[in-house]
Amino acid sequence: MYTLKKSLGQHFLHDENICRKIVNALQVSEGMQVLEVGPGGGAITRFLKDLEGIAFRAVEIDEEKIRYLKNRFPDMEGKLVEGDILKIRPPFEGPFSLIGNFPYNISSQILFRILEWKKQIPLVVGMFQKEVAQRIAAVPGNKQYGILSVLTQAYYQVDYLFEVNEKCFTPPPKVKSAVIRLHYLAKPLDIQNERKFFTLVKAAFNQRRKILRNPLKPFFSKEILEKDIFARRAEELSVSEFIELSNQML
Repeated sequence: MYTLKKSLGQHFLHDENICRKIVNALQVSEGMQVLEVGPGGGAITRFLKDLEGIAFRAVEIDEEKIRYLKNRFPDMEGKLVEGDILKIRPPFEGPFSLIGNFPYNISSQILFRILEWKKQIPLVVGMFQKEVAQRIAAVPGNKQYGILSVLTQAYYQVDYLFEVNEKCFTPPPKVKSAVIRLHYLAKPLDIQNERKFFTLVKAAFNQRRKILRNPLKPFFSKEILEKDIFARRAEELSVSEFIELSNQML
């Protein structure tokens, strides 16, 4: 068996029906390359590893879980990557889809990793803490709309799929969970400078209660700052409006 490590945010899924729903949400097609993040005790892995027509790998940071998975699934030899998803290189050449019950203590960091690798990752199915999933999927005007919403939706269509009760885990987390799916946008939005775009979004939401003219003053000429859009707050702007603004930055 294995031990659960709070330091790694481990809450293992034991509900078989939920595991199947997560795997089904991946919408597997012939020739897909699939990476599972944090297989843990193998609850989702056992449904993924036998899918026909795909190349499957799993990345796990915990040496104990690696040993357990190798013993439980001898046919996984060569498919387990021991390492940190936040530090490893992409484990496939070409596009690959990402799936997992993401450790909640690093789920936002995993999302930013996905954004780094976005040109290689057309599809993501992930379980997040419910509040984080809601932030990723939030629309303008919603109090949960923020940095994660804008940066993710600039590149991906977000589908909020279903919620998962804490009783489906061992040990039960103190928070509820939700599964979302990300599809890379078929037609990329016109982000002329990604660094400026990220800087703008973060600066705007770091002072989300102020009108944009205050936090964004260093990034624009006086003439542009007179535009009506700068009298609005960050949570009122659409993703496309953030992109349009970033394309006018100094």
